[in-house]
Amino acid sequence: MRLKKARVTSYRSIRDTGWIDFESDKTILVGPNESGKSAILKALQQINAPADAVKFDPLRDYPRADYNDITRGRVEPAKTVVVEAHFELEPEDAVAVGAEFGEATYVLKRWLDNKYSDEILGAPPNPTLGEVRKDLARLVSHIDGRVTEKSPTAAEQLAEITKDWEDEHYIQSGLATELKKWLQSRLTDIDEQNEKEEERYDRLLEKCDVYPRYLRNKSILHARLPIFVLFSNYHRVRPLIHLAHLAKRIDQNLLDDDQYDYGNECLLRLLGFTAKELSELGNAGEPSAADQDAMKAYRDQLDNRSYQLNAASVRLTDEIIKVWNPNPDRAEANRLRITADGQYLKVVVEDELGVEIELDQRSEGFQWLVSFFVVFFAETEGAHENAILLLDEPGLSLHALKQRDFRETISILAKSNQTAYTTHSPFLVGPNELDLVRVVEMKDRRTGTKVHTTITAGDPAALLPLQEALGYDLAQSLFMQQRNLILEGLTDFWYLEATAELMRDGGFADLNRKIALISANAASKVVYYATILHAHNLKVAALLDSDAAGEQAARQDVLVNALSNKRILRTRDVYKGPVATPEIEDLLRDTLTEIAKSSLGWDVTAKAATQPKRPIVDLLGGEIPEFSKYKLAKAYVRWTRDNDAGALKQEERDQWSSLIGKINAAVK
Repeated sequence: MRLKKARVTSYRSIRDTGWIDFESDKTILVGPNESGKSAILKALQQINAPADAVKFDPLRDYPRADYNDITRGRVEPAKTVVVEAHFELEPEDAVAVGAEFGEATYVLKRWLDNKYSDEILGAPPNPTLGEVRKDLARLVSHIDGRVTEKSPTAAEQLAEITKDWEDEHYIQSGLATELKKWLQSRLTDIDEQNEKEEERYDRLLEKCDVYPRYLRNKSILHARLPIFVLFSNYHRVRPLIHLAHLAKRIDQNLLDDDQYDYGNECLLRLLGFTAKELSELGNAGEPSAADQDAMKAYRDQLDNRSYQLNAASVRLTDEIIKVWNPNPDRAEANRLRITADGQYLKVVVEDELGVEIELDQRSEGFQWLVSFFVVFFAETEGAHENAILLLDEPGLSLHALKQRDFRETISILAKSNQTAYTTHSPFLVGPNELDLVRVVEMKDRRTGTKVHTTITAGDPAALLPLQEALGYDLAQSLFMQQRNLILEGLTDFWYLEATAELMRDGGFADLNRKIALISANAASKVVYYATILHAHNLKVAALLDSDAAGEQAARQDVLVNALSNKRILRTRDVYKGPVATPEIEDLLRDTLTEIAKSSLGWDVTAKAATQPKRPIVDLLGGEIPEFSKYKLAKAYVRWTRDNDAGALKQEERDQWSSLIGKINAAVK
């Protein structure tokens, strides 16, 4: 199952986050310190936490300002929902529950007392007694008309079963059980030649089984719920572990440093040993050389330990090298070694000279990376493909370029393990990942933590990582690409990039891959970008909407002098419809109208048909109070992941083919 959306309420700094939409692979939570990002992850973990995870504690976790509501009995932990999560079923889940439940949504609520409740949305509706009254009456009449000697009659039996139930009661629990039992007892009293009554009997029996099937499938889905693995920067693996001491602390529950010991326990779980087992292996005395069987057992015991330590070392090294040493020429550098020496378990790193150095003598970033993979592999062992990763500020101690590499590692992990992570770093937000970002902010303690699905917030600090990410990417891309296309805004960038990929894959048009797409963030700023790039003797074109802002920008002498008219592209140059001032969205008018309805619940189909001359953005903005260009563009980007260019209308494909051709020609 994949987490579709979640909501956190009444937890620490959080009153109500609002619904948080999660991407099917990775979702990025950005926001300033003290905004509640970590609290969100900790609450999400409790949806289905590992067995040894810390549970909710009303004293510690209920909003402190309102804690008197609990002590005075106004709020009951058993009736306080902390986190509610909605999951969409993956193909294997749909197979497990059957076709009638395959499109359903599994919902789980975790309460402050750590209990849970769950339900299936979109399941076959449970019938009421009133819905089957007529069928029951006709079946009873049929039976009593054929069988006159039995007492009590079918009508009397049915009246006894249903005497405490009203028509609005659902057929479930005791009622479903009794009705099914009665139907089965009366099967032989039905004329088997009477097809109508046979069908009625089967229909009634099926109605009695709707709720039991619902319960069975709910149990199946709960068993398939992914484990939520939370990784914090505090989880570290010590480079030198005294096994006997750790085993004693674990046995006596005297862990002097929970975070460090947690990392060490994960390391031992990864190795397949307990601290006590490894300690006893270290204490094993060498048997007499004359006792061949004892010598073999002793050697096998030590070899088993050695081989498992070596296998774990190889596995960790392979993963770490992908991030730390992506250069294949240095693949032998920084190889990890986990060795046992008597009572000590050591984690060392072999450098390119062959020198072994304890892990704690390496950089903080390298220690963090080793600890991350140890905890990840240990927590997901046996359920690797059914775990959701929650990473709290990953890679803070990594160098900026290593963070950028680690961002790709997260993307790889997210292909098999849905991932959500918090960050302040612009290097952990890719320029093509802004649709994956959720902005977390807390304007004041009374309002508490809020999460914005669109890229907006009242606190500029919440958006700082995004601004820095865009600034860094712009700095890297400016003056480096020979061919550049300047776009008015971010949504134009999304539309062009996503549609160009569709058209390329479909063989309709191929946007030159050497063209760098640059978002100017406003039509008025296009001239600045064009002037700077043109001054560096680079090939530059601009794509402007044909609305008022685009017209004004296109008429600026500075822009015309920098680019010449043939490199100032307008949406109206390729648009074939009746809109007088088309924007880039109008090149996808029909498709966006359908997406707005199906994905966002914004139905303007009728208005779009009766007002064909009205720009689609203007139409949506006038009819939909909560309309957002960002939401619409993000919905379109998501749509392109599951559709190809053939799903576009013919006129839309023609318009985009023409636009891509003009772009290629303008900066050839």
